[in-house]
Amino acid sequence: MGHEHEPTLFDLSVKGRRAASFRTSGLPEWGAEELVPAEFLAPEDETVELPEVSERDLVAHFTRLTHRQYSVDLGAYPLGSCTMKYNPKSCDLAASLPEFANVHPAAPPSCSQGWLELLVELEEALCEITGMVAATLQPSAGAAGELTGLLLMRAYHSAKGEGTSRTRVIIPNSAHGTNPASVTLGGYKVATVGTNSRGGVDLDALKATLGPDVAGIMLTNPSTLGLFEEDIVEIASAVHDAGGLLYYDGANLNPILGVVRPGDMGFDIVHLNLHKTFATPHGGGGPGAGPVAVDERLREFLPGPRPARLGDGRFGWQMPARSIGRVHAWHGNALVLLRAWTYIRLNGGDGLRSVAEMATLNANWMKERLRGTYDIPYDRPVMHECVVSAHGLAKETGVRALDVAKRLLELGFHAPTVYFPLIVEEALMIEPTETESPQTLDALAGAFLQIASEARAGAAGAGAAHDAPSTTPVGRVDEARAARHLIATIDQRAS
Repeated sequence: MGHEHEPTLFDLSVKGRRAASFRTSGLPEWGAEELVPAEFLAPEDETVELPEVSERDLVAHFTRLTHRQYSVDLGAYPLGSCTMKYNPKSCDLAASLPEFANVHPAAPPSCSQGWLELLVELEEALCEITGMVAATLQPSAGAAGELTGLLLMRAYHSAKGEGTSRTRVIIPNSAHGTNPASVTLGGYKVATVGTNSRGGVDLDALKATLGPDVAGIMLTNPSTLGLFEEDIVEIASAVHDAGGLLYYDGANLNPILGVVRPGDMGFDIVHLNLHKTFATPHGGGGPGAGPVAVDERLREFLPGPRPARLGDGRFGWQMPARSIGRVHAWHGNALVLLRAWTYIRLNGGDGLRSVAEMATLNANWMKERLRGTYDIPYDRPVMHECVVSAHGLAKETGVRALDVAKRLLELGFHAPTVYFPLIVEEALMIEPTETESPQTLDALAGAFLQIASEARAGAAGAGAAHDAPSTTPVGRVDEARAARHLIATIDQRAS
């Protein structure tokens, strides 16, 4: 049953069937020829065939697909470094209000004072949370925020006459994969520093790497190992002494909300993933929001125009003096920003601190629950996530991290992130988030322990993991083959 072929819309297609009707609109019942001028129609022999299905079949098809999906509304979703947490529905409700949703982005300030006030308040709240002085809300996702931060870094150095001489950006070898990609896209070269025995940046290696050609460093704190950077003050001092800037990747902001601020650590540029930390459902490709906040030195370079207080209770748009220009059409993904504003207002300062405390408590509880069954690299208290290793299990039984992840699917849980960070062999990166109850965490931990117990019990148990998943709509796929021989079209699949 788990491997039955799911019919595609092409399988359901019957020539002449329709899922739309224009009977009461005054438009022709069907036929592009009657709606589109002839010069814009493709020749008949070049027409791409599309499925022709009834509305009933169309709705049934997509409803079946949704029933086969896993989501944060169904259960634990412990993808490490992604903060796939349950989000309050009140934030979605706020974003659906017509007074917000139906305002056109081109509406003049006189007709959008409510929106402008909200955006200004959100910027002020994000600056208070991060310890920065100003922010742009335009970037549409974390990677867009990274690129924006690097462009701000470049603008700053260029204004000092060092735009061409500062060519490198330093990144730890435990960094998010988007960091080196963003550095390259921003026109810089990547310089990598290693990790010390406690899972932090190797301070000696960093100092040896610094020089007059370094534009800055990109750091995630806590890191992708789930560990707080113990030497952050020394790191900030060394980078600043070399004339560089500190960029904060806010993907892992969850466990420090209301506890410590990146600005107080010495960071100059901070991006935030509102779709991770501040209540937008995360996953499925968007939409997201990656605002970038900066210190006083970088304020004048921010993208614009920016929402601003004009005095006398009025709000409008202002362009920073030396702005790098727009990084997103209009004003960013506005309804994501509205969700974040709602989430912050609902929680307040004490609520946001509670988010951090519970995220940290849950991750440490999970680490201790798995201790002795899975290996624990860099064994010290963690923050929002814990990274354990199946290296010992694999050596003893042949069951690897990938097998553990696939077997979890059969036991009713989404898999954690696997094989990342790259510096941990057979890594399982588990982020339980603050929204999971003790009962859910206990069941998730129990599943991890059950898989290891099955594997150590003998060949049958190890086989169950190797063959998993067998109860899902799609079984184990060959990821390596899929990457090397991608089948991206219907015609290739059919052949």
